[in-house]
Amino acid sequence: MSRVFIYDTSLRDGAQAEGVSFSSRDKLQIAAKLAELGVDFIEGGWPGSNPKDIDFFKQAKKIKLGKTQLVAFGSTRRPHKKVHQDTILKSLLEAKTKYITIFGKSSAMQVKDVLRTSLEENLKMISESITFLRKKGKKVFFDAEHFFDGFKENAEYALEVVKTAEAAGAEAVVLCDTNGGTLTSEVYEIISILKEETNVDLGIHTHNDNGMAVANSVTAVEAGCNHIQGTINGIGERCGNADLCAIIPSIELKLEDKCLPKGKLKEVTEVSRYISEVCNLKQRSDQPYVGTSAFAHKAGVHVNAVMKKPESYEHVVPEKVGNKRRFIISELAGKSSIINKAKELNIDLDKDTPKTREILNMLQNMEHEGYHFEAGEASFELLMKRLMKKYKPFFDLEAFRVINEKRINPKTSKPELFSEAAIKMRVKGVLEHTASEGDGPVNALDNALRKALEGFYPSLKKMHLTDFKVRVLDQKAGTEAKVRVLIQSQDEESIWSTVGVSEDVIEASWQALVDSFEYKLLKDKKKK
Repeated sequence: MSRVFIYDTSLRDGAQAEGVSFSSRDKLQIAAKLAELGVDFIEGGWPGSNPKDIDFFKQAKKIKLGKTQLVAFGSTRRPHKKVHQDTILKSLLEAKTKYITIFGKSSAMQVKDVLRTSLEENLKMISESITFLRKKGKKVFFDAEHFFDGFKENAEYALEVVKTAEAAGAEAVVLCDTNGGTLTSEVYEIISILKEETNVDLGIHTHNDNGMAVANSVTAVEAGCNHIQGTINGIGERCGNADLCAIIPSIELKLEDKCLPKGKLKEVTEVSRYISEVCNLKQRSDQPYVGTSAFAHKAGVHVNAVMKKPESYEHVVPEKVGNKRRFIISELAGKSSIINKAKELNIDLDKDTPKTREILNMLQNMEHEGYHFEAGEASFELLMKRLMKKYKPFFDLEAFRVINEKRINPKTSKPELFSEAAIKMRVKGVLEHTASEGDGPVNALDNALRKALEGFYPSLKKMHLTDFKVRVLDQKAGTEAKVRVLIQSQDEESIWSTVGVSEDVIEASWQALVDSFEYKLLKDKKKK
């Protein structure tokens, strides 16, 4: 078992992703979480490029990172400048980190056509910059930018760049697939050549423009690299960086090399979801290892097999990466899926129980009508418990009415749409008749429901709707088509989804809305 060092660049390269904008506080929170996971290095940013990164390096000294090292990032000195006068190198020293990463060109074309200097001057920039930082007591990583493209264009020069960084005392030379277009076979072949020609530790930094960033990173380890750069969830510019949430488990579970402290691999899923929240990005459900669908089984044949022997359709044990197995309920489900779901809900069912066939038939019929219980699992739980008579409804609807009216707003003197919902229901034997306005008919219904129920069930005040989706099921039917409404709700503890289907969008919304309230109340009752 060999040791592979994990270098996270979420705070620098990941911050270049479209839609991502970290505050200093965000960066501090993420750094603390990464240190808790046990990555070896955290690239905090480019301290000379913006005030936010300067502030981050100052604030980061106040948080405990344990054995994790914070790294400042920048470039070599500028062409034809004195190294001790270079403002970029000065700002890197001001960050006061033990480790510094600098990048430089390793492609002859990039040097001549982009940097617009000579090949010899570029080598001097690399050598002098590393030597200068080392004399100041710093440990230096060198990122060989555009290395793989450069090697394919001019292998002799790309190799000379690596040897120059090695001779200057770089701790590791990181080979960058900057454009993200290198094939996995090329990565292995080129790194194998470098292992023969150099003695310095080699690293890899890949982008995902051809969809091979993770594969290229894992292959680099097989070829001899021991320093892996990437980002959590693969965030980054264009198509993103290599996803550490896939790389780390692959290294530990497939290659059986060590890259996290003992017992920390099971925290990868939590870290992935935490950082998604801080980034304000929705996590991909199909993300390998850590996605909610990574160990989800839908087809009845698959479910039946997994219940007997999990490895029949799972390549690793989900708990090893902190994830869990899920059985998806849909029209593709067989009796095994129904029985397993019943077991989760403490309902006694087996294959020979008549109710099992009844539930399966109802499920298949309802999904044929347009229900989508895969996306509305809370509604399916309620459906099963209603059929099994496992709970008594918390309220009974007698009637509801929604009125939409366009009228002049006296405050603005402009025509506006007003929605009002009126509800008549019985709650604990008491007849409630309430009405409420809202921003649209669904919001009006939500407000009226709360008005009727919160006096009886105060915990509903802690629940709110977080998402509302409408889908037309048969576009050819025009305005007569059925619609499916999905509502996502959450409280302080969890998130759940409910579904409704009808030719009337208000009725479909009502179904999903009522299920959302019922599920919350049922969930609260379980805790008592």
